[in-house]
Amino acid sequence: MVSTGRRGSYAVGRDRRERILDAASARFTHEGYSQTSMAEIAREVGITGPGLAHHFPTKQHLLLALAERRFDLANERAHAAAPEAADGTATLRRALAVAELFAAQPDLMQLFVLVTAEAADPQSAAHALYAARYERVIDDLAAQFADEVEAGLLRDDLDYREIARECIAVADGLQLQWVLSGGAIDTVALARAHFERLAPHLLRSGASVDLSAPALPAA
Repeated sequence: MVSTGRRGSYAVGRDRRERILDAASARFTHEGYSQTSMAEIAREVGITGPGLAHHFPTKQHLLLALAERRFDLANERAHAAAPEAADGTATLRRALAVAELFAAQPDLMQLFVLVTAEAADPQSAAHALYAARYERVIDDLAAQFADEVEAGLLRDDLDYREIARECIAVADGLQLQWVLSGGAIDTVALARAHFERLAPHLLRSGASVDLSAPALPAA
């Protein structure tokens, strides 16, 4: 009976934490990080200030948790969206799927720009978080390219870690431009065009690809 109560308490706490993050994300992106107070977030969620502080002692803790959630969501989408493909495009398709995720949830792009501004300060806790998570994302993308090299689908004479860094730079730069343009650019179309230009350089076959078409299934 005691263990069941603890599990129930944990589930309630986790649900409350997610509701706090949802409320903070909406307020930070629509009203501004500096303009939003912890008291406003607590009121929206229906808890006290001390109750909010139990989960997130400061507003920066909230911002960092949102950044972590964004990274995790992108990682889940990248690994779940695209099946294995026999045409060497699986990694590029996963990267495109992440761009599609952010385009479908514009708040995620606004949050990215907000946290990036915070992370630009070397003294900020967000700086260390972003630096570490970026390296993990680059390593993961490079490893996916390496699997396709091993399968004989991609060239084996390229630096795929640098290519991974380039792909991420393009995707993130498009998010920044989307925010600055007030949503006037099509980030998915631009990301797809970049990946399609890159594909013949990576593919052992040198073939052009259409990433809007289904991938050839792996055998």
